[in-house]
Amino acid sequence: MFLRVARHTNNLRKIEDFYVDILGFELLGGFEKHNNYDGIFLGKSGLDWHFEFTQSNVIANHSFDEDDIIVFYPKTISNYNELINKLTHHNIKTIEPVNPFWKENGKMIQDPDGYRIVISSLKAIINEIE
Repeated sequence: MFLRVARHTNNLRKIEDFYVDILGFELLGGFEKHNNYDGIFLGKSGLDWHFEFTQSNVIANHSFDEDDIIVFYPKTISNYNELINKLTHHNIKTIEPVNPFWKENGKMIQDPDGYRIVISSLKAIINEIE
């Protein structure tokens, strides 16, 4: 099974910059003027999932709460530390998670659309111990 998470945005360029330049995703492809939509596919080559972000002349109306999050688990502690350093370098501020689990096991940030993302070293720690 393959997974695509699709989301509409009002600023495709900012989203691409954030996910590629800061979070380290790859631009896997894209399209323009497909039924009045422009879009990009972001992820990592060879994996069975990716994000699709689209933009059109319809304004995106995002509705979510503080517990709607995406969690990323870098594979190694060095990957985790590199990512946290990039966040600091780009002045991406962490925010306080509502869920106490993420307060203890991750750093929460927001993407340009305001969606919450947790970067957790939890799996990296487990991977390096095993």
